[in-house]
Amino acid sequence: MFIEPIHYHSGWIEVICGSMFSGKTEELIRRLRRSLIAKQKVEIFKPMVDNRYSVDSIVSHNDNEIRCTPIQNSQELFLLGQGIQVVGIDEAQFFDSGLIDAVQYLANNGVRVIIAGLDQDYKGRPFGIMPSLMAIAEYVTKVHAICAVCGNVANHSYRIHQQDKNIVLIGDKDLYEPRCRKCFFGAVK
Repeated sequence: MFIEPIHYHSGWIEVICGSMFSGKTEELIRRLRRSLIAKQKVEIFKPMVDNRYSVDSIVSHNDNEIRCTPIQNSQELFLLGQGIQVVGIDEAQFFDSGLIDAVQYLANNGVRVIIAGLDQDYKGRPFGIMPSLMAIAEYVTKVHAICAVCGNVANHSYRIHQQDKNIVLIGDKDLYEPRCRKCFFGAVK
């Protein structure tokens, strides 16, 4: 269970990571709603490329949603994050490497930054900038799904249709399923 940290006059970075269908966005929304209840100034961002469910909301697989601002690149955070107490970022793995500097800047200026993203790609390798974000974060929460094959704890996103070799292929249950280590590596070639 994640315990809300108490920091006075300083910012920090939290990363929520895991496979698809593990509850990353659900946990991000939960933390952001708590900040809104506390009457904090909150802004939420996602990459423009992720428009699966909504253009201007982040939406969990459980249909929980919260309004957000889609942005083209990480540089927009330097301007849009000004005067905010809490910044939420979903699908961080799709951002450029400038996100690392942007979230460091925000945290160094007193902002609580909560980031959610896939820690591994469909081949089971570290995904994009997520390893770097996890390394600089004060708090890292890894969430898990349930393996679609055997029911064990899953931490991999298995791509059902392996013929598309692009690392980024945005999809849902039609393209991916959660798998445990045994079922993932037994199937991936």
